[in-house]
Amino acid sequence: MKKPEMPQVWQAISCLLCVFFALKITDGLAGTEFSGGRLTGPLLSMADIGSFFFVIALVVTFVYPRVAAVVGLASSLLRLRLFLFFIAPVPFNQVFGFGHELKVQPSPVSTGRIWTATGLLTLAVTSVLCVRRIAARSAPETLPQRA
Repeated sequence: MKKPEMPQVWQAISCLLCVFFALKITDGLAGTEFSGGRLTGPLLSMADIGSFFFVIALVVTFVYPRVAAVVGLASSLLRLRLFLFFIAPVPFNQVFGFGHELKVQPSPVSTGRIWTATGLLTLAVTSVLCVRRIAARSAPETLPQRA
């Protein structure tokens, strides 16, 4: 077995951090009104699928790095909408709510926004690393020189 390359290590670390922030942010939301809402229910389902895909990307990174990059990018996109909802719920509702009114206006300051902003930054870094891995060309193998 060969030693993993540094881009593979960074991709695995970013996927691991995304799983950590995904679990930290969505902890306690399952089984609440948040999971059953018309707007928020699909967001939580997409986030759960994205978390599962991050675990798959983490495992596959060292065997098939490009496949893991595609899976990591897809899971970043699945998690993005939930993070955007937590960062800015009112503008998110105006864009994606389609006539849905919020029954309770969210408070302007929330302690969970620090975790969400950090998770959003981690998603951005993971997306960049995955796109770079997808776009990278594999190094051509050198042919032995004849003497």
